[in-house]
Amino acid sequence: MVKVAGISITVKGFVERFSEFFAAWRSVRFGNREVIDAAVLPQHRGPGGALAAFLKGWPGAHYWADHSTGRLVLVRPLGPSAPIRPAKYLLLFIATLICSLAAGAAMAGVWYPIDHTGFLAGLGPEIVQFARGFVEGDWRLFLVGWTFAVPSLGILLIHELGHYLTARRYAIDTTPPTFIPMPPLAAPLGSPIGSFGAFIRVRSPVIDRRQLLDVGAAGPLAGFVIALAVLVWGYLTSERVPFEPGETKSYIVFAGNILWLGDSLITHYLREWLLPGEAAVRLSLPAFAGWVGCFLTGLNLLPLSQLDGGHIAYGLLGRRQSTVAVLTVVGLLYLAQYSWSWFLWVVLAFAVGGGHLGHPPVAIPERPIPRSRAWIGLICLGVFVGTFVPIPFAH
Repeated sequence: MVKVAGISITVKGFVERFSEFFAAWRSVRFGNREVIDAAVLPQHRGPGGALAAFLKGWPGAHYWADHSTGRLVLVRPLGPSAPIRPAKYLLLFIATLICSLAAGAAMAGVWYPIDHTGFLAGLGPEIVQFARGFVEGDWRLFLVGWTFAVPSLGILLIHELGHYLTARRYAIDTTPPTFIPMPPLAAPLGSPIGSFGAFIRVRSPVIDRRQLLDVGAAGPLAGFVIALAVLVWGYLTSERVPFEPGETKSYIVFAGNILWLGDSLITHYLREWLLPGEAAVRLSLPAFAGWVGCFLTGLNLLPLSQLDGGHIAYGLLGRRQSTVAVLTVVGLLYLAQYSWSWFLWVVLAFAVGGGHLGHPPVAIPERPIPRSRAWIGLICLGVFVGTFVPIPFAH
């Protein structure tokens, strides 16, 4: 008997019935998960029937590794998951929401972040002063920034929920989305979007490349759909502003300073379609939220280490992902001559990957993904090409 999430489940009865449906099977334990690789009897390979009813009550996940040969994978937890403390995740989300509202207020010109001359010395005191100002009444000004904060955090939340829900579908133990707040300081380390992103933490092994591919792709694809909708809304509320002759790029004004933004294929053609003209475009708050969402989607789809693109590339290519990662770094270092920020992204990719560009292996790396999964790779490649910004910040 196994107890999962407070519910007692009798597994013995399931195992005793295996011979009704499977010609052979093997059971392997990976961490706190048992993985059963089974060969389904020919008469049970069709849809529906007794096997479907049996699997409906299986205490875990199941999926076809190869439908044509009748290979079925079943996964079940061997014990209860570590407890989740929802208060921590909720507090971090609320803190990120406050910081994102402040960033929107700074772009709207109703609140200005504190400036300082030091690089790190004033960072801690300024965060304290930011919190004090919020309590003393700045929160009223922050509310003006909701048209940036709500869509930008919505994109981020949907992205992480894509990962989370897909992981849960495969019986992978994972934490809820963890948001990383950062006050929009005027310092070099401040974030003009009020956040350093979000992540989920996987607490049980990823069994094979199919799981990795699906979980890795679900986040950027789900977030991209929302980002695209937000971008349309944003361009319809933006305006062309006569600037210097020949200047037609997009820009925002953050705390009185102009920040010029580069284009991806999607942002360029969507802007020219929805907002035709020859002058520069001052992005509205939702337009910048959509730009950030598309930019971070393209960034996440880089096939490096443990970025989403690294998960997808390893899921599709296996160990050949390392070669793609090296070629990607060479390309980014070339782009660094036009935008120094790519040096930073390469360093961060190394840090996220623990000093490696290659993706760590899954529990059963030799199991190939079904050919039907190739469409996921093609869609992700298309989204990457459409959202990648070669020069993120123009000048």
